Amino acid sequence: MKRKTPKKVHIIGSVGSGKTTLARTLSTKMKIPFYELDNVVWIRNKSGDIRRSEKERDQYFNKIIQSETWIIEGVHHKWVSNSFREADLIIFLDIAFRKRKFRITKRYILQKLGIEKVNYKPSFKIYKKMFKWNAFFENVSKPEIINMLSEYDEKLLILKDNSELDKYL
Repeated sequence: MKRKTPKKVHIIGSVGSGKTTLARTLSTKMKIPFYELDNVVWIRNKSGDIRRSEKERDQYFNKIIQSETWIIEGVHHKWVSNSFREADLIIFLDIAFRKRKFRITKRYILQKLGIEKVNYKPSFKIYKKMFKWNAFFENVSKPEIINMLSEYDEKLLILKDNSELDKYL
């Protein structure tokens, strides 16, 4: 039996798990727009990012999930529960902690060299924060997310490696 192609996909995982890369790839293959949750939280500005109020963020987010097709990616999980309900497919990128640490360093180098596009100004301060966020995800957020997503078992796909998605699709 062939799976129905999802029209609404939520990708969640830690910094360095490959969320944006996967969202971009799926968006191109499926011809569905993708949204980074960081860009829902922040208004990107050349003079510095401006955080949206919770009300503005939620309005913008709800507008996205009410559209016919979308791919949403991000680490956020507490204020995005509506998208889990609306999604046809939830992909949890459960990539190994050490692999994510390596990717954080690789990303930082590529960003500093101007090879990888970024929505923020890469700095050593942010680089160090990414390791803290990665550890926090592993120890605090990940158990919360697994518990939260347990009610969506029928549409949840947990990947230990991004290449596992090919088997699913």
